[in-house]
Amino acid sequence: MEVAARTAIALLLALAVLCGGAQGRHHRHTKHTRHNSAHAHAPSHSQAPGPSSARRHARPVSPPAPPPSSYPAPEPAPEPASGGAAAVYDVVKDFGAVGDGVADDTDAIKTAWDTACADDGDGVVLARAGYSFLVHTTVFTGPCQGSVTIQLDGTMVAPSDPDKWPANNKRNWLVFYNAHGTTLRGAGLIDGKGQNWWELPCKVHKGQGGSSGHGTSCDSPVMLRFFTSNNVTVQGLKVQNSPEFHFRFDSCRGVHVSGLSISSPQGSPNTDGIHVENTQDVLITDTAVSNGDDCVSIGAGTLNVHIENVTCGLGHGISIGSLGKQGTRACVANITVRNAVIRHSDNGVRIKTWQGGSGSVSSVSFENVRMDAVRNPIIIDQYYCLSKSCENATTAVFVSGVSYAGIRGTYDARSAPIHFGCSDAVPCTNITLSDVELLPASGQTVDDPFCWNVYGNATTPTVPPVACLMDGVPGNYADHTSLKCY
Repeated sequence: MEVAARTAIALLLALAVLCGGAQGRHHRHTKHTRHNSAHAHAPSHSQAPGPSSARRHARPVSPPAPPPSSYPAPEPAPEPASGGAAAVYDVVKDFGAVGDGVADDTDAIKTAWDTACADDGDGVVLARAGYSFLVHTTVFTGPCQGSVTIQLDGTMVAPSDPDKWPANNKRNWLVFYNAHGTTLRGAGLIDGKGQNWWELPCKVHKGQGGSSGHGTSCDSPVMLRFFTSNNVTVQGLKVQNSPEFHFRFDSCRGVHVSGLSISSPQGSPNTDGIHVENTQDVLITDTAVSNGDDCVSIGAGTLNVHIENVTCGLGHGISIGSLGKQGTRACVANITVRNAVIRHSDNGVRIKTWQGGSGSVSSVSFENVRMDAVRNPIIIDQYYCLSKSCENATTAVFVSGVSYAGIRGTYDARSAPIHFGCSDAVPCTNITLSDVELLPASGQTVDDPFCWNVYGNATTPTVPPVACLMDGVPGNYADHTSLKCY
């Protein structure tokens, strides 16, 4: 194919010369060669205050989960809607990337992006299979003149030594800023080389006084961050070993994530698979995550998220929150999780808020979720705290309108499989369960779900029975509805 591609390019260039260059667009940077997409190679195949006694238990050592599922290689980048062929910017052939995993290819890949972004048509930045690109912290800035697709079929790696990172820029690795209409796709691998970051002395690890986290003096980079970028697509890639969050979407609108395999070790701190915050209209499908923290985490300001056919292993499950820390206002609504599998995780589907916050979580649906030896399959925790110094407060994030349907499987029998710990001041309301059947993975059945200040009902018999829900609404319900954000 290499010879055929070169021959075809030579014929096209000869034809362009004979015809006076009337056909096609000219490359703005004459020292680089712009290829037609038809000639690009196809991708290769603590105890905190509140009612929870379960918090006093030590964290279990979870058995290993199967590796994330593999997905077929994505199709080649689509033709642009205008009907013309997309321009291809080959980071090796056109921009001098070495691709040996040792030489610094940051400038080559950044220049390829800048060139494609400045072109007035649709462009593909191509990082071919068989190459490994070492890339330092970089911002891919838009808005672009046309849409840009990064087709990664090779490997992209971060510097593995935290000392090699700029002292004032250790919070992000690859950032897409104002990059509207961007697609990141391919059959390749993105490796954050996070091992040395996880072992920093300032990191808090399991078994060292609480859950995973870090202090203000322990900045670690998010692997891929999309910031104020609308209509973005991430598809088909394998992503592993992020120093901190693997993906983070902040202040975006229109996000489509599909076919990803995301992995990091169980003990890696703060390695959320996909985090969404101040973002709306999100679709996450056909993705597998095995990591040391939340599989998918949903932060404040998030609206309209649909998660389907996602498999989570080892970490902390699918979480809304934490919300309301240090008295902040948090608004989350219209969240759907459907047809998910959660294996050997500390939590299944969870809502977690701090005491003293405000705002609301509403219109949340968990439907057809399979649990496999999960310690806390269903949990609302409004006394979330990472230390022993948290105090109860007279305000809280209002949680209302949460449904659990078709939640089946097994749980770790060291704690109750259903835990609703709601605020003393602002009870949870309109919590509904149907077709819930949770059995112990081993040992005796725990037949006593935990409820604290929670109103709702079970519309069908559940296993175990949930008799601790209160009927109706609290007396001051009208006061709480005013807390709703939407």
